[in-house]
Amino acid sequence: MSQILQAVRGMNDILPDEASFWESFEEVIRAWLKGYGYRPIRLPVVEPTPLFKRAIGEVTDIVEKEMYSFIDSLNGDPLTLRPEGTAGCVRAVIEHNLIARQPQRLYYMGQMYRHERPQKGRYRQFHQVGVEALGFAGPDIDAEMILMGARLWGDLGLEDIELQLNSLGQAAERANHRAALITYFEEHADVLDDDAKRRLHTNPLRILDTKNPAMQALCGDAPRLIDYLGAESLAHFEGVQRVLRDAGIPFTINPRLVRGLDYYNLTVFEWVTRKLGAQGTVCAGGRYDGLVEQLGGKPAPACGFAMGVERLIALIKEAGGEPAVPAPDVYLVHQGEAASRLAFRVAEGLRDQGIDVLLHCGGGSFKSQMKKADGSGAGFAVIIGDDEAATGEVQLKTLREAGVEQRKLKVDDLATAIIGQIIDSDEEE
Repeated sequence: MSQILQAVRGMNDILPDEASFWESFEEVIRAWLKGYGYRPIRLPVVEPTPLFKRAIGEVTDIVEKEMYSFIDSLNGDPLTLRPEGTAGCVRAVIEHNLIARQPQRLYYMGQMYRHERPQKGRYRQFHQVGVEALGFAGPDIDAEMILMGARLWGDLGLEDIELQLNSLGQAAERANHRAALITYFEEHADVLDDDAKRRLHTNPLRILDTKNPAMQALCGDAPRLIDYLGAESLAHFEGVQRVLRDAGIPFTINPRLVRGLDYYNLTVFEWVTRKLGAQGTVCAGGRYDGLVEQLGGKPAPACGFAMGVERLIALIKEAGGEPAVPAPDVYLVHQGEAASRLAFRVAEGLRDQGIDVLLHCGGGSFKSQMKKADGSGAGFAVIIGDDEAATGEVQLKTLREAGVEQRKLKVDDLATAIIGQIIDSDEEE
């Protein structure tokens, strides 16, 4: 016997009932982003490996440990399944010269790939909504992006999502802070774990993000980046906070909030929850003014954020949201050769009028078909036998309302009758 094939570990199927829930979520996302003037961009899942090495940084966990990279056997090109979306979005903006015409507000949705240990809220194939604004220099776009998050949580009915805020300053300020961090951690080398020792001279800022309980006190007393910021960086940070205070958005300044990606500067933020255990960040972003030039474009300011779809859907379910299983308006029951031929014409005619129809396929008795009609969730059953087919008529049965008699109708009158009953039912609700 042949072996049954299964999905790759950490890459999950999204089955029809669950996929319907995802589609409802995506509709909310698209409407929300449209309300802020963001337009969709669709990006390749596979990009040249050097794109991520240059954008993310070679001494990051993503590049060192997590990327799915391979050599194209047909032409020898080094390729990578995208581990995040910003680099590809910026690549597309540069390649197609989008910022030359006007600043861009863009968004994308889709799969990302990282080779991590699968656990709840963290998978090897995961989905993100990415939002990028390119060509906007001031703190106002940073603040608006944070306000967008606050509005979305309300649209989704989510509570207990807290905002954390920090500034990474500019490159020269980070360099001074980096030198101070290295000196500080070298003085406490006996407390550092192996991961911290590895990062000490390559990416010491990431040590502050350690999850090791034995290092928490050490990191808490480490030099703070905010103490190394100059006047312009502090003014930018204050500009963001001022808009948030005016809007009544509570936030916490977290001096240990850093980024694993090298391209961030100035504002960074995270929306976090305690309801998902260790994977509590549902949205993270910030400013990355140097990335466009770093990837070969003309210097341009930029800001963005990404949201984990799996984590947000888990939160929605935690809050009591249930997957909406779509039901057709009509289940079309038929038996007999003439009836079956008429059924196809009736089904297409109803669809022409915007009515969703599930046409029974596979034969079976009227009784078994009616059971399937009831189980489909449809509001109506349209029943056609050879007798009805001979006279050009159908039977219309209401499935979800008691006391409504089954009616015989001419085919041409069927759509009007169904639409009228749907309208009457909606008005009663």
